[in-house]
Amino acid sequence: MDGMQVLVGTTKGAFLLNGGADRTGWTVTGPHCGGWGINHVVGDPETGHLWAGGGGDWFGAGVWRSTDRGETWTLAKLAKGAADDWAANDPDFAQMIGWTPEPLPFGDEFTQVWSMAVAHGVVYSGTKPAGLLASHDGGITWEKVSGLTDHPSRPEWNGGAAGLILHSIVPSPVDPKKMWVGISAAGVFATEDGGVTWDRRNRLANAAACTHHHHPAAPRDGETGHCVHNIAHGAGQGDLLYQQNHHGVWRSVDGGRSWDDLTDGLPSTFGFPIGAHPRDPDTAWTLPLNGDMEGRFPPDAAAAVWRTRDGGQSWQALREGLPQTACFFTVLRQAMAVDQRDPAGVFFGTNSGSIFASFDEGDSWHEIARHLPTIQSVEVLG
Repeated sequence: MDGMQVLVGTTKGAFLLNGGADRTGWTVTGPHCGGWGINHVVGDPETGHLWAGGGGDWFGAGVWRSTDRGETWTLAKLAKGAADDWAANDPDFAQMIGWTPEPLPFGDEFTQVWSMAVAHGVVYSGTKPAGLLASHDGGITWEKVSGLTDHPSRPEWNGGAAGLILHSIVPSPVDPKKMWVGISAAGVFATEDGGVTWDRRNRLANAAACTHHHHPAAPRDGETGHCVHNIAHGAGQGDLLYQQNHHGVWRSVDGGRSWDDLTDGLPSTFGFPIGAHPRDPDTAWTLPLNGDMEGRFPPDAAAAVWRTRDGGQSWQALREGLPQTACFFTVLRQAMAVDQRDPAGVFFGTNSGSIFASFDEGDSWHEIARHLPTIQSVEVLG
């Protein structure tokens, strides 16, 4: 494929936006993946293969795979749902949906696949309740990363409003044994030995940052809030991370061993997504919302993506082309992506079904799709 593909996960399947090499001429295909709710779609830039994770109480949990850039899809069903129980007791229903009594690899251990990642020849998926799976055959078969599932701190993990979910999977770009994950509401975890052992990394660089916050999700006891919303790897081959938390935006230069508060200059402490520039380690984007109890829409009902060019020391509101009146959409945690082009393109999707894109690093915005179902994730391939 010579152009670009935007991969969109929605409550009514996966959608693909195909555009030219100049990032114009967008067309939409979908819904893909059998009507499943899809939480996250990712692609391998080397092969063009796609994976879409999702499911729910009815369908159960699984990962859909395409090896032809989204033309056809195959499901790896991982855990059962209510439809399986119904079909097991109703032969007519089983025949209607084509159900067969085949054992599923994870029974009823989880209800959804929530996040996906592909790196160094391995496909990963995060589940609800929080767990991490890995596939070494392109998503056909899956195994638990038990070092995380059996972490000693697991009895302390508490679910956020969406439940106990593993939503951010951030592989190192250069070291196949190094990875970070975000779990709401348990915090950031890191491995440096291929998932055998995991280190919980939520310590503040400056413990004084705890002293003036009273929100239940705010930092305390020398640690950031544990309700991580999204993590992005900063540019370069090191351990630079950006984090949008339930309460604040944070940056770590040491792989999460310590976190610095970047929230000053932003209009709120609350938001879901974070995006990092592919080449400039000091540039990142976030989309603040007015607060968790105030409606979760842009402050003053005027949309803006906020950008830093100096590692979070200051922030600039980017509004050109975005709705500035009566704007009540939400942008969810996995619904922002940054491409690899120069200048970098930034994309985000809304719960009202629009995809906005900037091809000048946020200075101006264009709506490239609208009227999609509720958008849960956005990624870019190509």
